[in-house]
Amino acid sequence: MFDGALLQDKVVLITGGGTGLGRAMGEKFLSLGAKLAITSRREEVLAKAAAEMSTDVGGDVFYHPCDVRDPQQVAAMITAVEEHFGHIDVLINNAAGNFASPTEHLSPRAVDAVLNIVLHGTFYTTLELGKRWIEQGVGGTMLNIVTSYASTGSAFVVPSAAAKAGVLALTRSLAVEWARYGIRQVAIAPGLFPTDGAWSRLAPTPELSQKLLHRVPLGRVGEKDELANLAAYLISDFAGYINGEVITIDGGEWLQGAGQFNDLLEVTDEQWVSLAEMTRKGKS
Repeated sequence: MFDGALLQDKVVLITGGGTGLGRAMGEKFLSLGAKLAITSRREEVLAKAAAEMSTDVGGDVFYHPCDVRDPQQVAAMITAVEEHFGHIDVLINNAAGNFASPTEHLSPRAVDAVLNIVLHGTFYTTLELGKRWIEQGVGGTMLNIVTSYASTGSAFVVPSAAAKAGVLALTRSLAVEWARYGIRQVAIAPGLFPTDGAWSRLAPTPELSQKLLHRVPLGRVGEKDELANLAAYLISDFAGYINGEVITIDGGEWLQGAGQFNDLLEVTDEQWVSLAEMTRKGKS
């Protein structure tokens, strides 16, 4: 899809970069000439991912373990990446945590588990690197992975909805405040992109998976490469005038859920005929 040099020599840091969508994006960036740094809490996962990506895709992959909930670990991780590559051009805030639950069943600890990773972790990483870019007099791009319900909210994943809404507000706020420093903010709001672990927590049964899929007008889930291609474009120089924007990639799911009468999709052709006849006759 892209020229192989689209991201040539750009240093990209991805939080949660050892698995799932983070790894898919990393592999795409490597194939387009980027230098890659990945981080997460589990060093063994990072080491395995870095070795496999270097072998399968090629390129320079550096890893450093970090719990983004801890500002001191965030600072140490960014320092390690800068010492290895000399600088950082792009930050992908991808680290996340989520699970489905009735909100009244949640404990404060469960709420904190999501908010601390998604909102605080994103804020800490953004702030630490942003301060350095400003002090160094260099620009850069920050791409935040939010959700398709960051703007609308969603039942049963309320901590995630609240945290992602905060990240979206952070994106739009800093797009204005930090543009003067040459720092650009963009976001992607994915819909259904099944990944190991996360999907089992959100759709633990085949019936629930099918129900979620039924909400997507295109009738399918997203492919990791589709999201990775979008991310590659947004962090490239070709997207240099996109700032503060969130791009939704969900097959039209949120639009179907947004319309008050969208559930009428379930009305059969025969029922529509009957409804039309009743309407013409003025019946309710």
